[in-house]
Amino acid sequence: MRQADKNIAVLSGDGIGPEVINEAIKILNVISEKTDIRFNFDNAFIGASAIDKFDNPFPDPTKDICNNSDAILFGAIGDPKYDNNPKAKIRPEDGLLEMRKYLGLYANVRPIKVYESLINSSPLKSSILDKTDFVVFRELTGGIYFGEKGFDNKTNSAFDTCRYTKDEIERISHLAFKEAEKRRNQLTLVDKANVLETSRLWRDIVQKISYEYKNVDVQYLFVDNAAMKIITNPSDFDVILTENMFGDIITDEASVITGSLGMLPSASIGDKISLFEPIHGSYPQAAGKNIANPMAMILSASMMLDLSFGLKTYSEIIDKSVSDALDNGVVTEDINKDKNYSTTYVGDWISERVKKLL
Repeated sequence: MRQADKNIAVLSGDGIGPEVINEAIKILNVISEKTDIRFNFDNAFIGASAIDKFDNPFPDPTKDICNNSDAILFGAIGDPKYDNNPKAKIRPEDGLLEMRKYLGLYANVRPIKVYESLINSSPLKSSILDKTDFVVFRELTGGIYFGEKGFDNKTNSAFDTCRYTKDEIERISHLAFKEAEKRRNQLTLVDKANVLETSRLWRDIVQKISYEYKNVDVQYLFVDNAAMKIITNPSDFDVILTENMFGDIITDEASVITGSLGMLPSASIGDKISLFEPIHGSYPQAAGKNIANPMAMILSASMMLDLSFGLKTYSEIIDKSVSDALDNGVVTEDINKDKNYSTTYVGDWISERVKKLL
């Protein structure tokens, strides 16, 4: 019996986004060819490319395509012509924030896994990295990024308000606890409860929720301590739960220890739809050169198969194929500067491996 078609919004975005997303689609097409699963792709503009076409980083046509899809594949966002212009009234990143709010993408999920073949590429000692495998749940639509803000030219002062509600904290906390139950039954709340009222609210609510998950051991760390521990003892973590800004900072910190930004996928979860993207950004210096690492985007597509469609078997095949590529040295220049392959070659190799494993 044929499965229902999976409708996927493809938001390639800026920089290397279109190049890496093409390789992820290549792998999904292989699965379609070998199974009864059909993926329908609908392309839409976002970020700088959307500003150029619509004068809006998240235009209405893109909203419509997202609303009519089962999941979203997102490439990257950002362009130097906006980064270098502090007076720009519209920025590509505005589209990302608006999209998260509009689609209700409240939980960012970032796995931090160190592949054995990449241990020597990490700035940390291999003895520190041993058995590092954790996941960060970052709240995505509240906090200081979305609170009231302002700038007073008369006094040359500015303010940003950090605000959280009970509901915002509860919904992501339950996701994180459920993930901990699937893993090693350990959850760490990262906050700044010795200083911030919002952090005290987080800690109070998480403590109450923890009674519903009696098998999960809950630890509490101030964000500065957590930042140090990610460097000194990363293998101690299993599931990290935290608010928006802290999560933004520690996930970028954690990504560096893996050896390459090009290896890390992520998911942004909502009640109705979820979005899947690599964490590496638009990397405009590499755009159009066929040198970008497509593995994070491919692994993001793998997360989509598992989390949005319940196709864990195929997700595991993709993950195994990526791991095999690493073990066989089929990598781009960010991983091996002396012997490397193009974006498309790496995508082709992984596609062929997926085909063999199906």
